[in-house]
Amino acid sequence: MKLPALIRALRPQQWVKNIFVLAAVAFARADTSVEHPSDFGDVLRSLAAFAAFCLGASAIYLVNDILDVESDRAHPTKRKRPIAAGELSIPSAWATSAVCVVGALALGWLAGGERSVIGIVAGYIALNFAYSVKLKHIVLVDAFCIATGFLLRVQAGALAADAEVSHWLMLCTLFLSLFLALCKRKAEIDLLGDDRGSHRANLMQYTPLFLDQMVTVLSACTIVCYTMYTVSPETARKFGPEHGLIYTTPFVVFGLARYMLLVSQQRGGGSPTRMLLGGDAIFVANAVLWAVVTAAVVYGPL
Repeated sequence: MKLPALIRALRPQQWVKNIFVLAAVAFARADTSVEHPSDFGDVLRSLAAFAAFCLGASAIYLVNDILDVESDRAHPTKRKRPIAAGELSIPSAWATSAVCVVGALALGWLAGGERSVIGIVAGYIALNFAYSVKLKHIVLVDAFCIATGFLLRVQAGALAADAEVSHWLMLCTLFLSLFLALCKRKAEIDLLGDDRGSHRANLMQYTPLFLDQMVTVLSACTIVCYTMYTVSPETARKFGPEHGLIYTTPFVVFGLARYMLLVSQQRGGGSPTRMLLGGDAIFVANAVLWAVVTAAVVYGPL
């Protein structure tokens, strides 16, 4: 069944990216070195922050589709988006975007106004508005804007849960998000070919060789930072010196390798959301196994 145009324009499938908001409370709840609130207020605030980023992201998706409506209509896949396809009017999209912004800020306040969650949500929306208007057209700046959005998600989740986030985990998030952003650029170049400049000028400045080199470097940085996190004294203090978080590293390495393979084979690897939601069974199975083993480590006997 095809969803209504307005729902599709909000891109709810992209909300899976906001799971980064819940990372802090998920790991903080497993920390045996501190006492946790019995009312689960930290969990509820984290869920409010998650919802705030979902609405904030949808508001920006609508703005982006409004601004890019003409170029989207000439794109082989983006032309199917509701605004480009004429299924959703531009005034309706602007109104819905405004409602989403108000809802996002309200949820950010509920997530902990005194902890500045609302400020991070507002900053996220402002950054992505600037990205949609101008910054996405500047080579490399576009990728770093995407990475900053993921860092803001993690930080907002930490403030909502009143938890600390390891510097290794922040670095891992930075490198992973840059990896995904540049993989997306590579997929766009492969899809559009020599015509890519007519859709977005800065795509002409990205070259396959440069992207291959950067993706390789960033995947290595992600693996190193994740591994350092699993063996750091801080992690041992939280989960006990005998914890087995290091056993989750092979799943991270495999996941990055699988994703790079999908991108190189032009099999939809430009969208991590699509892969996580069933675009590649092997990738999904690996992600599920990582989640299961990680849960067993931080909450169970491993």
